[in-house]
Amino acid sequence: MDTIAGFFSFITTPVSWVIVQFHKLYGAIFGPDTGWAWGLSIVSLVILIRICLIPLFVKQIKATRAMQTLQPEMKKIQERYKSDKQRQSEEMMKLYKETGTNPLSSCLPILAQSPFFFALYHVLNGIASNKKVGVIDQQLLDSARDAHIFGAPLAVKFTDSADKVASLGASMTDVRVVTALMIILMSASQFFTQRQLMTKNVDTTVKTPFMQQQKMLMYVFPVMFAVFGINFPVGVLVYWLTTNVWTMGQQMYVIRQNPTPGSKAQAAYLERLQKHITDTKKTRSRGQVRAVKAIVAKGRDRNEYERKFINGLNKAGLAAQADGTVIVSETVATTTEDGAPAAGGAPKRQQPKRQSKSKRQAAPTTAAAKTDAGSKTSLTKSEDEPADKAEGKAAEPQDATKKGTESKGKSGASGGQPGQGTRSKAKSGRKGQQRPKHPSKK
Repeated sequence: MDTIAGFFSFITTPVSWVIVQFHKLYGAIFGPDTGWAWGLSIVSLVILIRICLIPLFVKQIKATRAMQTLQPEMKKIQERYKSDKQRQSEEMMKLYKETGTNPLSSCLPILAQSPFFFALYHVLNGIASNKKVGVIDQQLLDSARDAHIFGAPLAVKFTDSADKVASLGASMTDVRVVTALMIILMSASQFFTQRQLMTKNVDTTVKTPFMQQQKMLMYVFPVMFAVFGINFPVGVLVYWLTTNVWTMGQQMYVIRQNPTPGSKAQAAYLERLQKHITDTKKTRSRGQVRAVKAIVAKGRDRNEYERKFINGLNKAGLAAQADGTVIVSETVATTTEDGAPAAGGAPKRQQPKRQSKSKRQAAPTTAAAKTDAGSKTSLTKSEDEPADKAEGKAAEPQDATKKGTESKGKSGASGGQPGQGTRSKAKSGRKGQQRPKHPSKK
């Protein structure tokens, strides 16, 4: 570790100068020789470094989003070369080269702060060895050696001997307990940070080398911190524990506000966004406008959570616009399963409920009963007709019979054929009403 720290000795002077400036500030509040003054100086150094690394963090997020946009293409490559892993890796690397993405971009913040980490280690190792480092003079060196954090000197290690610990004015029990507790917290925070990334902010529908890398780091980094942590001074443990906590909080904020599409974090984010938009009837912040705009622009390529979000707004009488705003709509077009609006915006036709077998068997009997009831109704109606209409109908056959009798009598008197009277009588005996003759035939 000392050899590696020697390569970054060029940055030792700036790091020691920053620590001294913060020590002056906190020394005026807590006292120059207290562990709070030196410990908070190291914490402030971490915060300052991480603020300077925010541009790299933004670049890391953009690179991660670029990797997410390539996931459909990655999935096609995986399906096409399912049986040829070597060709699959070659096509993946070719895709990265064409799009200008790099799966290792997530390691940029760690690589960027490594020089500061080793420079701080070099400074604290010089304090433990009673050597002047950077701008730290003998007075500051004595003050740092007398500073204790929960009973453990700032420059002591877990593996230091009892004589060295006693020379710094501390006991082995305090040193072992404090250093072991800080190593456990440092490893646990690193593991939780990586696990949070893998379980909440990853689209599990596509398996990529990036996911395998993150899964590997989730177990490798905590083990590395646990192994190397026993050789870190207490001040370095404070530094690394602080940066892990900062990374964990920063990642929690990003996952909550800008989750990966298709992940569980996006499902939770869209549920909160839908509830907020339903209550307020509009999008307020730029982040909300940007999220709605991106979902509308996807069209049929929306994932399950995004389709559910759009359908939820439609059910609430709201319509998401292409510019990211939301308007109140009285007649909202229904959407299909893939998120596209239905043709003409007409609501879907309701399908009739399926009848049970007993109801379908009883249907013909019911229809027959209705027919009989209709016949009875018509008969009753005919019986209830006015008497004058009935008499008019009955009078017609009687007139016809009378005419037949007259014609028979005439034929008998004139000596005509008897068959004519019979035909007239037969004609008069027809059932129903006679059809009237056309005026031209009379």
